[in-house]
Amino acid sequence: MPNLQARRSPEGEPAKARAGDPTHAKLLDAAGAVFAERGFHDATVREICARAGANIAAVNYHFGDKLGLYTEVLRNAVRGDQLEPMRSVAGQNVPPEQALRRLIKLRLRGVGEGDRPARLVLLMAHEFAQPTPAMSRVVNEALRPMYDRLRDIVGAILGLPRDHDTTRLCTHSVIGQIVHYVVARPILARLWPELKMTPAQVDRIADHIADFSLAYLQAFKSWRGRASSIPVRRRT
Repeated sequence: MPNLQARRSPEGEPAKARAGDPTHAKLLDAAGAVFAERGFHDATVREICARAGANIAAVNYHFGDKLGLYTEVLRNAVRGDQLEPMRSVAGQNVPPEQALRRLIKLRLRGVGEGDRPARLVLLMAHEFAQPTPAMSRVVNEALRPMYDRLRDIVGAILGLPRDHDTTRLCTHSVIGQIVHYVVARPILARLWPELKMTPAQVDRIADHIADFSLAYLQAFKSWRGRASSIPVRRRT
């Protein structure tokens, strides 16, 4: 029987659980459900461990503490495990228009799987009502790097710097279209009951978001180019 006291590295951080440990996966699944139902503050380690069929000390052993477990649940909910594949796509030597299309498709596929959308909506609702330190960590680790890369791609299409207000606004518009199909899914089920988020339909939506976004981005760049070529008449 392993010692279930929290193992610590010399720096004081919890040691990572062995890859493929079934208890680790069970705790994450149970915690995702409990945190989505009750939020971080009202959820208890005892209930999570009971649902997972694990010893109550298992949370400390695998995640350090309750906050560590919650942070990992949030990482999974926003699909932080897709960060490397998305970095790879963004870093490929392809035209920015193609990179944008690939990123949209990869991101929409990631957030649209299984019960992830419903769970993510509930977790975010609790976070908005009672913020936790975990959200800042997850944003900085899993979301900000991808946000910055997306700004690079959008800026390249527009011919503007990544920090330009127009680049940021366009980036947020792309993100908003993706998020819509996640957070509004309960409403979409009533407005468009025939919509089924099958893999083929998800890819179709991703292509639509890309086409819609690129139409504006390319039109803006063309308009900006024409505007800059018009000579300015000086008044005499």
